[in-house]
Amino acid sequence: MKQCCVALVSLIVFASALRCGALDREAFTISKYDLGVRIDPAQQRLGVRGKLTLRNDSAMSQKAVALQISSSLHWLSIRAGGKPLQFVAQNYNSDIDHSGALSEAIVDLPAAVPARNSIDLEIGYEGTIPLDASRLTRMGTPDEAARSTDWDQIGPQFTAVRGAGNVAWYPIITEGASLAQGNDLFDVLNRWKARETSATMQLHFAVANEEQDDKPELIVNASACPLTHQSQEEFVADCDYQSLGAAVPTFVIANYTTAVRDDIAVHFLSGHDEYAAIFADAAVKASPLISEWFGNPRGKVQIVDLASREGSPFESGSMLLIPLSGADAEAAGLIAAHQLTHAAFSSPRPWINEGLAHFAQVLYLEQEKGRQVALEYLQSHQYALTSRESRKLPGLAEDDSLITTSDDQFIRSKSLCVWWMLREMAGDQALKKALASYRPEQDKDPSYMQKLIETQAHRDFEWFFDDWVYRDRGLPDFKIESAFTRKMLPEGYMTTITVSNRGGAGAEVPIFVKSAGEVTTKRLVVLRHGSAVIRVETLQSPDEIVVNDGSVPENDMTNNAFRVIPATK
Repeated sequence: MKQCCVALVSLIVFASALRCGALDREAFTISKYDLGVRIDPAQQRLGVRGKLTLRNDSAMSQKAVALQISSSLHWLSIRAGGKPLQFVAQNYNSDIDHSGALSEAIVDLPAAVPARNSIDLEIGYEGTIPLDASRLTRMGTPDEAARSTDWDQIGPQFTAVRGAGNVAWYPIITEGASLAQGNDLFDVLNRWKARETSATMQLHFAVANEEQDDKPELIVNASACPLTHQSQEEFVADCDYQSLGAAVPTFVIANYTTAVRDDIAVHFLSGHDEYAAIFADAAVKASPLISEWFGNPRGKVQIVDLASREGSPFESGSMLLIPLSGADAEAAGLIAAHQLTHAAFSSPRPWINEGLAHFAQVLYLEQEKGRQVALEYLQSHQYALTSRESRKLPGLAEDDSLITTSDDQFIRSKSLCVWWMLREMAGDQALKKALASYRPEQDKDPSYMQKLIETQAHRDFEWFFDDWVYRDRGLPDFKIESAFTRKMLPEGYMTTITVSNRGGAGAEVPIFVKSAGEVTTKRLVVLRHGSAVIRVETLQSPDEIVVNDGSVPENDMTNNAFRVIPATK
C-alpha cells in the first residue's frame, strides 16, 4: 500500500512538472492506428481498444507523451509491452473538440524514446458522444446556430461523428486550440495534419443493433470499408485509411436508402427520394466533364443525408454530408462536380486539392450556362480576396501564401482564381495533360505543379507562381493609360494600347477592342507595378477599349474602360 502511495505521489509530481512547461505536446506523431471501435447507438456510447505507434519527431529524447480524446470520453488503460503504464488524466481546454475540452492522459513512458524512434502503446477508453456545441455557445453563438454547425452525436435514431477538428473520438496529440484567437484552431489542425499525412488507420467497427427493427447502414469515409459480418445483434466492418492528412475519419449510422449511379451513391433518409434523385442525376450529367479534365473517379462519391435540415455541410475526401431536403438541380450539379473531382484527383496540397474541386464547378457552369455565368460565379469568389486586401495592414508578410496559409476561405477563393487564370494562359489541352501527369506521391517541392504545366504549355510561369502561389503579393490593378489609333493602308486600323498595373501581382489579362459590330480580343501580360504595350488591328476604328472581363481578380475595376479618340484620316 505504501509503495502504491509513493508511486502515485511520484506520478503527480511528474505530471505537475510537465504541466509547468517541460512537456512538448507536438514531439510525437501517431504514425499508425489499429483500433477496435464498439458503438452502441441506443446508449450513445463508444468504446475503443487497440494499438498506437508513436514516433518521436523532435530532436530530443522524450520520456512522456500527452494522449488526447474528447472530454466526454475517459481513459481506461495505457500499456506498453503488455505492462500497464502510469498516467495522469486531466481536462485540457481545446476547441479541436466540439465540447471545448479534451481528456488528456499524461503518460510516463517506460524509457525515454530517442529522436526518430517509435514506441507501441496499447490503449483503452470509452464514454458517450452527445450533441455538444459548448465551444461555440460559450463564445455567444445562439444555440440553434451552434447546433447547426456542431451536429456531431451518437444517437438512437441518427449518428454522425466527424474526427479531429470536431470530435476527438480517436487519440490525437496537439497543442490547445482556441476559436477565439483568429486562425489558431486552423493553425493547430494544419500542423497536426502535416505531421499525420503519412499516418495509417485501421478500424474494426462493431455496431450494436439489438433494439433496431430495421438494419441501419454504417457509412465511413475510408478508402475501403467492407461489411464483414451482420446479425440481429450487431454488424461489423473493417475500414482502412491510407493517409490521415488527406481525410478526417468520419462515420455515420442511420436507416438509409441508397440511390446508386456509376460514380455516385446517395444515401438518403425517409421522404427524401426526390432530392436524392436530383443529386444522382446531376452526377451523371457532370461525370463526363470531370473525367475529361481530371480522370475517372477512383471510387464512388458518397453523398450522405443529414438529419437536420439546418445542418452545415461537411466534406472529407469524396464524402459529403449535407441535408438533402430542398436541393435544386443547379446546386446539386455544382456539388456533384466538386465531389467527383475529389474522387478523381487528390493532392496533399490544399490549394491544388480544394482549388481544383472549385475550378471544376466553374467548368460545369460554363458547360451548362455559358462563359458569362461562369465568370459571374468566379467574381462572387473574388469578393473574399478584395475584402481581404482592404483589411490588410501595411507591411503584412507576403509569406501568408497559398502554400503556407491556414485560412480555408482564402485557399478556396484564391486557388479557384489561380486555376482559372492558368487555364486561360496555358490552354485547355496543356492543362489537362499537366493534371494527368500529376502524381501526389511525387509532389515534394512547391514548384512541382508549376513545372508540369510549363512542360505542357511550353511557357515560363515562374513570375505568375511567384506572385500568386508562393507569395501573397495582393491583387493587380489595371488601367489603360493611353490608346492611339491610326489608319492603315489599304484598309483597317492599328491601335497602340498601353496598360499599367499598379497592383502587387502580375497577370495575363484580356484586352477588348470594341467598335460598331466588332470586338477584337487579345491577351497581354502586365507585371506587377509595371506596364505593357500591345498593338491591335481592327477593320473599323475602335470606340472603346476594356481591360479585364472579371476573369482576373483585381482591386479596382472602375477604371478599366477607355474611350478612344477617333483616328484621323
